[in-house]
Amino acid sequence: MSIQILQYEFLGPIPLNEWGPPMEKLVYLIMSREKDRFNIVYVGDCEKTEDKSYFLQHTHFKCWTDQSGSDQSLYLAILPLFDSSKDRRKSILDRIITRYKPACNSADIKEEKPAYVVRKTEEPEDSQKVTCACCGSEMNPERILEKSTIYRCNSCGISDTRINS
Repeated sequence: MSIQILQYEFLGPIPLNEWGPPMEKLVYLIMSREKDRFNIVYVGDCEKTEDKSYFLQHTHFKCWTDQSGSDQSLYLAILPLFDSSKDRRKSILDRIITRYKPACNSADIKEEKPAYVVRKTEEPEDSQKVTCACCGSEMNPERILEKSTIYRCNSCGISDTRINS
């Protein structure tokens, strides 16, 4: 059995309590099951382990059980990456965390910042008046961006973008 997350084919999911070592160079998903649906609770990676209690001693185990309701509802899916580097596994982790935002990875979720900068500046009193193409009324600057200004008509509400000169 397998499950596809993004473009990756994970083996499993299997009940977490049925897992047994060894584990080497892989990305894993801890999932909770609700009827026929699996929800990603945590995403992690493993360099190598022979420890049977690897997951039970994990620092996020309590979060996993809180999210799933019990340890009996926890499932494991793995993506073996035998020839991968730590950076490659980290890249996959980051992509999955960004897309699915697992509850127990909340400390790893990065806030995305917009690719543009909004600057608030005062309009000079002698600035050029912009007339609405629709109704002919005066348009006021609504947002001044780095290279353009967005104007909105007071009468009809239409907006227009002009390149700053």
